[in-house]
Amino acid sequence: MRNLVVFECPSNLGLKRMSYAKEPGVKKFPVLLNQLGFYTAIGSTKTIHIKAPKHSMEIDPITNIRNARSIINYSLLQADVIGKQISKDTFLLMLGGDCSILIGSAIAFKKKGRFGLFFLDGHTDYMIPECSHTHGAAGMDLAIVCGYGHDNLTNIDNLSPYFEAQNVFCVGNREYDEEYEKPIRGSEIHYFPLNELRKIGIQNVINHFFDILSKNQLDGFFIHLDVDVLDDTIMPAVDSRQSGGLSYPELKEILTLLFNHDKISGMEITIFDPDLDPDKEYINAFMMNMIPIINKIKTK
Repeated sequence: MRNLVVFECPSNLGLKRMSYAKEPGVKKFPVLLNQLGFYTAIGSTKTIHIKAPKHSMEIDPITNIRNARSIINYSLLQADVIGKQISKDTFLLMLGGDCSILIGSAIAFKKKGRFGLFFLDGHTDYMIPECSHTHGAAGMDLAIVCGYGHDNLTNIDNLSPYFEAQNVFCVGNREYDEEYEKPIRGSEIHYFPLNELRKIGIQNVINHFFDILSKNQLDGFFIHLDVDVLDDTIMPAVDSRQSGGLSYPELKEILTLLFNHDKISGMEITIFDPDLDPDKEYINAFMMNMIPIINKIKTK
């Protein structure tokens, strides 16, 4: 049995203001899950709330990234709180918030050893500010944690890179523009966009990830799950919609295989916006699919 610790990380600092609201609603995700009984259903043994700074539209002149200073401060706070809970006897579940919460998680794990990252996302999130239309860290988080970008964010506490690119799998992107994919294809990250994932096969990709864990003698691995990796017809409550995506059976196959490995250390879930799901249709479907998967971790 492993203790399941839930971290509420309701930061929306990595996103710009949306047309439908004064600020992005992703910060409401953890509270909604708790209200709907998710924490109880997955057998959470402890819940830790990490209060996030207020959202603003400020673009930092040094990094050219929105809310950069606040993100750095929040990431350090996350890393401190999360780091105290990392052990072989715990499974850590971080609930966002936007994808910039990955930075704090990454720093926490870097301070504990060498960890791999399985990055499940409908985008690569591997770009620099000069290529971003939003200047939001939520679209650059994978680049940042792999050391690609401005030192102020990529080298906090002189820890760059938080995840070594050779130990990172980026899976599920379906934005196939050549210029968009060019940076990640030129990196050491193991990259499997959705079309290639389906061609190669989920089992083969996961086996390759496990081979890397063993070959590089990693201490464990962490999963980043951005819900926009799911098909838009079943998960439209996200900030950056696009057609296509994983089905729930595909997501369940991926996560079940990953959860069966004894070196899994935790997972974060990001980007779901309750403001875009007023009838709770999509959050209820998501919970129904995720609860049985997460419950498997308690049997280890």
